[in-house]
Amino acid sequence: MHPCPGASAETSKPTDTGTQGERIAVGRCGRRGPVGRNSPPPGRIAPRRTLRIQFIMPNYRRAVVPGGSYFFTVNLLDRTSRLLVEHIDSLRTAVIETRKVFPFVIDAMVVLPDHIHAVWTLPEGDADYSVRWRWIKIRFSRSMPVTEPLDTVRKRRGERGIWQRRYWEHHIRDERDMKNHIDYCWFNPVRHGHVDRVEDWPYSTFHRDNSDTPKPGDFEKALAEYARANPTVGYGERDRKR
Repeated sequence: MHPCPGASAETSKPTDTGTQGERIAVGRCGRRGPVGRNSPPPGRIAPRRTLRIQFIMPNYRRAVVPGGSYFFTVNLLDRTSRLLVEHIDSLRTAVIETRKVFPFVIDAMVVLPDHIHAVWTLPEGDADYSVRWRWIKIRFSRSMPVTEPLDTVRKRRGERGIWQRRYWEHHIRDERDMKNHIDYCWFNPVRHGHVDRVEDWPYSTFHRDNSDTPKPGDFEKALAEYARANPTVGYGERDRKR
């Protein structure tokens, strides 16, 4: 008697393909099973297979080059806030006090209402930019009244709800890379529609480093040329152009 009642030799022929190319036999009873050298005969239920899923935690690796130059994008948690420009003196004090303890050179820096772009060069043999940003964030946060909403995790950790925990960092590779990221800092207020000209934004090192007024389109042209030559370049912020 056929092992699957009601199944004939014709209906027990392999009719489709299972996983990994296994042949499957189907009888009228609807039972399916793989057909192979060590497989159960047609009509019998194949052994259940266990699917193992491996969960891999993201591995965030930062570029660490002692004495190197870096570009950063640091964001507020509330991207609609104007806290940084409304309290620019507190932010400036936080940076000054941090540099007294952990020196670094500010090659370029621009403060937007809700985020900061900066290019720093660290001292020879020093690659710890994380501690510098941590001190800046802490000093600025301590100068602000606690008015922001706090979630359960931040309350448990004793954190403020002002800054995003993570930030974007990029190791500057050469002089052209340096110039591109400095230009990006200076042009950013125009890119976001805060002003029409680079020189009109007050919270920028552009005024420290430039006495000449740039020609209209200079920054746009330079950044576009660099982007074409380096299609994978990123700056760590959402694309929120005018």
